[in-house]
Amino acid sequence: MKKRPEITEQTKQNLLDAFWSLYCQNRIEKITVRDITNKAGYNRGTFYEYFKDVYDVLDNIENSLIPTINELPPVSTRNTTLGMPIEQFFEIYKQNSKYYSVLLGEKGDPAFASKLKNSIKPMIMNVFDDKPYIDRKELDYILEYTLSAMIGVMSYWFMQEDAIANDKLYELIKRLTEQGIMKQLPL
Repeated sequence: MKKRPEITEQTKQNLLDAFWSLYCQNRIEKITVRDITNKAGYNRGTFYEYFKDVYDVLDNIENSLIPTINELPPVSTRNTTLGMPIEQFFEIYKQNSKYYSVLLGEKGDPAFASKLKNSIKPMIMNVFDDKPYIDRKELDYILEYTLSAMIGVMSYWFMQEDAIANDKLYELIKRLTEQGIMKQLPL
């Protein structure tokens, strides 16, 4: 008997949703397959048709949140300076905010920020492939710094109850990126 793809996909999504609701409240070490299947209304055998363990569920969710090259618009250079894709970061964060705020928060997966950076950085590095005068090692550090800062400040923003407005945060990140930190300090 063949399963129908739409039912199979819905079952998988139900298991993912059940895991996510548990993960929002508990660290992964506290979540069991039984917890997930009880919440989703399936048996353990059904769970194992889709996932190896609870870490596989988390990995599946995280991988679905990492932007692909098709989801990020091309990054271009202007006079050999990198225009960081701030607008695209905001859009990606807004689309996935319910996940990013947890994954990048205190109870989240510390490795997720690295996964996110490591997926985006090569796409930006590729823009400079035809520019032999650019020090690739230095560029790598610049991108690491910039991406870490952007992910960090946006994660912080999501966790604040009295956060500044979107447009203010966007402008602040843009000023920090284009003008540097020291020019933003009230000295």
